[in-house]
Amino acid sequence: MNSLWLSHFTATSSLGRGLAPTLCAMRQQQGGLAPCTFDTVELPTFVGEVAGVDAVQLPAELAAFDCRNNRLALLGLMQDGFAQAAARASKKYGAQRVGVFIGTSTSGILQTELAYRRRDPASGALPADFSYATTHNTFSVADFTRRYLGLAGPAFVVSSACSSSAKVFASARRLMATGLIDAAVVGGVDSLCLTTLYGFNSLGLMSTQACRPFDLDRDGISIGEAAAFALLEPVPAQLAVDAVLLLGVGESSDAHHMSSPHPEGLGARLAMQQALTMAALDAADIDYINLHGTATPSNDAAEAKAVAALFGSTTPCSSTKGATGHTLGAAGALEATICALALQHGLLPGGLNTQQPDPALALNYLINNREQAVNHVLSNSFGFGGTNCSLVFGRSG
Repeated sequence: MNSLWLSHFTATSSLGRGLAPTLCAMRQQQGGLAPCTFDTVELPTFVGEVAGVDAVQLPAELAAFDCRNNRLALLGLMQDGFAQAAARASKKYGAQRVGVFIGTSTSGILQTELAYRRRDPASGALPADFSYATTHNTFSVADFTRRYLGLAGPAFVVSSACSSSAKVFASARRLMATGLIDAAVVGGVDSLCLTTLYGFNSLGLMSTQACRPFDLDRDGISIGEAAAFALLEPVPAQLAVDAVLLLGVGESSDAHHMSSPHPEGLGARLAMQQALTMAALDAADIDYINLHGTATPSNDAAEAKAVAALFGSTTPCSSTKGATGHTLGAAGALEATICALALQHGLLPGGLNTQQPDPALALNYLINNREQAVNHVLSNSFGFGGTNCSLVFGRSG
């Protein structure tokens, strides 16, 4: 198996619901980060919160899955005709021949946090209406997505920190290559919760302002939330000229440290090289790199070394986390969608909030948008523990 076709894709984040507002925000270089007012959180930081998630109502037959993460998933599935596209795929291939593979990190942990506030004061027992299996459980979001879309193929969740929803593209590709399935819904969903916000704060990784990837004065991340999905199908005989293809995937696990990347970016470099090799492309063929770019000093420095080793200092690149925040387990799928939009619209997005790119990092880092023909892009997603994944996408025409 070579390429796969992203026949449909969608993204919902703090930039907006669906492709049109996402593209509009990118073109106008408007970000979605704002001072944190989420729940009871009292931290001096910025977040990328999706408006209206709490107002989403799940279908009555799926009420047991009600939690912020699954509401966000539903909000995402409702955009750009994605659910209808999945229904057509189910009819075409058969419900059992369409897989569902979702990346997440914290899943529905907020539901457990809320349940702990309602513990029995005497026994400490959690409230009777709390359901771990359909909310907090990591598999919950894939189970909900599969049931909502009426699919019956293999389904699982990848939870490898920030590379989670990039790696589902690789997982789906493998299962399609074996012949177990004919098509796949892949994506990522991660929602705000106290564990994430206070956890990253305890590690000293949070910025008190909107994050500034690769800036000389970068000082930490901004957390965001998002739901992004793509429908992967075999490449048909005829394609529109702006069709987006998954050309290559690369994965590595350098296991350098629990929360810090390898300082030379060795695992990251290996993942990028594998993706190029699978795509049968050279580094010079890549028109744009969507960097993982979390805006922490060590992470950006390590990625810059890995990118420079393969691509030199000429390939245009940027991190879109300055616009969306770091959406953790959803970042890979969200940024894959941004790359797909870049391919279709000839738009290389500038990195928001970055004022002065760090001169010690030898990259062609874009501060402002650039409009040009784009044929091949690479997207990086690197997670805690050295779980690295790179994806190469291309235009059919």
